[in-house]
Formats: sequence, structure tokens, C-alpha cells
Amino acid sequence: MRADKSRDAAGVEITSAKVASDLADAIHEHRLAPGAKLNEDEVGAFYGVSRTVARAALQSLAHQRLVELRRNRGAFVARPSAREAREVFEARALLEPRTARSAAERMTDADLARLQQHIVQEHAALREGRPGRALHLSGLFHMEVARIADQQTIAEVISQLVARSSLIIALYWQRRAALCESHAHHALIRAFEAHDGDLAEELMKNHLLDLLSSLDLRNAHSAPRTLREALEQ
Repeated sequence: MRADKSRDAAGVEITSAKVASDLADAIHEHRLAPGAKLNEDEVGAFYGVSRTVARAALQSLAHQRLVELRRNRGAFVARPSAREAREVFEARALLEPRTARSAAERMTDADLARLQQHIVQEHAALREGRPGRALHLSGLFHMEVARIADQQTIAEVISQLVARSSLIIALYWQRRAALCESHAHHALIRAFEAHDGDLAEELMKNHLLDLLSSLDLRNAHSAPRTLREALEQ
């Protein structure tokens, strides 16, 4: 019988939390497409862990609503409906502008440096031809703004909405070529640097409404791939 734990190349124990985090990154970066099947045996074999550990990881992702557990069929990367896609971005457009205002009022030099680093990493990912990675970093930018605003309950909700957004963008985004042309985060940085809460609120609202308008909710598309292909990238 295989032990319920293994170790990576650095000798660090591979836990269900580590497996869940790794799979979540693959989902956020669009390496694992919505609808992709996540077989417990395949997950366990890839990470060298037991089915017990793999199952716990998938259950954790289901709790985060990144994975759907279907009775007698197994686990699949979630596929948000068009209705849910609209609701998620409308909720973000209600919550995040006020959070941006609070962040602008609390912004420190260290906070600004962290946000600017996110943008640097986004651009690096684009140069490397990794748009999924760039989009994931973009989502982390929004989560960092919520953290800076120091509104823990709202930040937790925004974190969940941002996680759902990665699935929605994978399915419905129609302006992929426009990613490198977006200057919304740069404009927000300037508002934060000036501690201009009014401007930060307006920019964030416009940014999120623009993201919503970039979704084609009539058509869902994704490119399925095998689990090993996705995780070995």
C-alpha cells in the first residue's frame, strides 16, 4: 500500500494542501481548462501520493468552488454558467471600487512597491507567451488591493470572486489579444500613489465593467488537455 504522503525533489512533504494549491494555480493560469476531469488516481500518481491525499485536495478545491464533485462521475474543473459569470463581475463591480478607495487612503510605499511588482511580473509573463499566468497575476493584484484596504471580510469575498473570475475568463473572454493593451492597473497605481480615493474608486469600477463587457456570454470555449500535460508546463 502506498503511504499517504510523499516528498518533492527538495525533500519537502507533499500534503493535500500542496496538491490543492498546485492544482489551483493550474486552473487560475488556464493550464487546466473548465470541464477538465480530475481523476483521483491520476492526481495521486502525478504527485506520488495516495488516493486519500488526492481526494482531500480535490475536496478542498470543491470547497473553493474551483472543482465540481459529481456523484458517481468524479471531479471536474468547474464551468460557471453565463448567469454566474455576469453575477460574479457585477458583484465585483459593487465591492471593489469601495475597496480601492479604502486602499488609496491607506496606501504605503511598501504597498505600492508590491502592486508595482505584480505589474512587472504580468508583463514578464506576457513576454514569455504565458497569458494565463499574466491573468492569474492580474487577479492577485486585485486581491492585494483588498488586503491593503484592511477590510478582512470583504477581502475574503473578493478573493472568492477573483478565483471564480479565472474560470469565467477561460470560458467567455473574447478580447484575449487586448490583454497586453490594458493600462487599467497602471492608472490605479497612479491614483494610489496620489492617495486619491475618488479616482481609485472610479477607475476600479470602470475597469471591472470593461472586463464584464469583454465577455461573450453567448459562447463558452475552452481547450481541454490531459492532466499531465497541464501540470508539467
